[in-house]
Amino acid sequence: MELSTFRGVIKLELHCPQNVNGIAADPKPDWSFDDLRSELDTIEKKLIPSLDFSAPFDKKRPRNRCNTRGFAMHVSDHELGFSDSDVEEEVVNSSMVSGKKFSFEELDMSGVSRRASVKLSYEFQLYVSRKVRNKILTLETNLVKENEKFASQIAEIHKHRRTQQERERKFDLQYHRTIAEALDNHLTAVQRDHEHISQLEEKRIRDDAAREEAKRKEKTLIEEKLCKEKIKAEEEARLHAERAEIDKAAAEAEKQYVEGKRHAENQVAELAATKNAVETLRNGVPRIETLGQVVPTRFDDKKHVSLSGRSMTRASKNALELEKKRLRIYEKLTIENGALKESSDQGNRRTGQNFNRLIKTIYATVENVRTKADELFNLISSPEYPHSISIMSFAEKVVFNCENSQKSDGFIFACSHVIVLVTSKIPLALDILLAELNRVCMYTVPKYVEYSPVLFQTREAYFKAIGYKEIYGKIENNDSYVERLSSIMRLYGALVQTEIGGFQNLHGLKEGWAWLARFLNSLPANLYTAVALQHFLEMSGYALYRRYRNQFEKLLRIIARDFLKALKEGNSDSVNAKLIKVKTSIINYVESSRFKKEPEGLQLRGHLDSNDFF
Repeated sequence: MELSTFRGVIKLELHCPQNVNGIAADPKPDWSFDDLRSELDTIEKKLIPSLDFSAPFDKKRPRNRCNTRGFAMHVSDHELGFSDSDVEEEVVNSSMVSGKKFSFEELDMSGVSRRASVKLSYEFQLYVSRKVRNKILTLETNLVKENEKFASQIAEIHKHRRTQQERERKFDLQYHRTIAEALDNHLTAVQRDHEHISQLEEKRIRDDAAREEAKRKEKTLIEEKLCKEKIKAEEEARLHAERAEIDKAAAEAEKQYVEGKRHAENQVAELAATKNAVETLRNGVPRIETLGQVVPTRFDDKKHVSLSGRSMTRASKNALELEKKRLRIYEKLTIENGALKESSDQGNRRTGQNFNRLIKTIYATVENVRTKADELFNLISSPEYPHSISIMSFAEKVVFNCENSQKSDGFIFACSHVIVLVTSKIPLALDILLAELNRVCMYTVPKYVEYSPVLFQTREAYFKAIGYKEIYGKIENNDSYVERLSSIMRLYGALVQTEIGGFQNLHGLKEGWAWLARFLNSLPANLYTAVALQHFLEMSGYALYRRYRNQFEKLLRIIARDFLKALKEGNSDSVNAKLIKVKTSIINYVESSRFKKEPEGLQLRGHLDSNDFF
């Protein structure tokens, strides 16, 4: 029989023949311990009922003695008479003769002897069973020890394996860390190389762009120079033609004046002769010298009246009175500042720089407008600088920054908000600002000065009178003047329509409506007035329509019907092109009802668009 264990198989063999009379000694060669025990128990149960007594020998209970005599073997004394040699010979013979199984059947035994033999057989079986059981218990104990030893070895192996795995994991972690560091160093080096290459490429691109820009600027400068020379030649030709016309008109006027004077002198002489004759007849005293003195004086008076009676300025009476009032305040403040500037010129420059810096950084956001307005108000109210100089600097820097045609409508509307917030607290600043606007651009009054060769000796003098700037000893060209005119009118239009809750606009929509009525009633239709009207409507038309509705639409119909039809072409193609462009813009504004749509940039944003990338 075999016994399976964790480490192998234990084979148990019986010390007897394996097969007797066709019966196998071990019919189940793969018995387990449990099978062996059950088999032994079965054999024991089978043997116990075959005995005459019901239970095995027990020391606590005495055996039942039977009347029969026990089994006894006797040997007679004469049979014991053998020598030692016989004993040795018998031992040798017995060893040489095969043993024979002892059989109780050959003995003629009584019932007692038979029971004694059965008892002996049973005790022998019990002995064998105990021996087998002890052997099995020993094997089980050894097997348990082997199992425990095997389990401890398995546990030791697992522990060693875990230790080895932990060591391998640490080695693997260190290996991966080393690989990661090497990879990171490699990627850093590659990135550094790429950045270096990118920097070189960007530098090359910048250099190429700089060269292209330099070439473009050089080309632009050449083109501008050629254009300026062409414009200068055209301007000189135009001025020469205008001077010729002026000289011709002056010669004709002089000729008419001389002829009129001669005619008047002849009439005076005739009258004097007549009167002299009459006086001679009456008194005999001539009066030619007296008459000669009186008549020329009277002629001079008539000349003065004729020149002053034909006014060269076209504007409404109320607009001129308001302009004069503002100019008086402006001149008074200028005189005060003139005395202060002599004492602290450096401080005054610093004041102008501070105002210029604040106004240049105005953006179309609610927070920025509020902040800049507070900073400008604090700067004007600061005792560090004279109040009059601060107000003058504020007005000048606002107009100066808004004269630039590159400024967007959002910047113009934001500036108008700042102006309303500041001037609602400092009304004098509004008068100075409006006076500065009237001084820079007369169409903000509104008024118009006609050309007169008598009042203006040259065309340049007339250009200066209507607002042309003199740059490096030369009068600016017509395009630059029109651009400045449009920028100033956009600022004025944005100012009159600005309304802020909680703050009063001292020059609001009422003044804008009055400006529009005075403009249409007093000013002629030409390129300059058309440009001024166009940009004023684009900035303030939406607010005027919301306030006056039908009345404003009636004014627009009057503009389309009368003002635009009165526009006449000029003497040059450039003027005609600009005039056609302006006329088309006004017609589109009226016919497409753009005054009903809110202009772009009117509403201040909550924040800057660049804050969305961060």
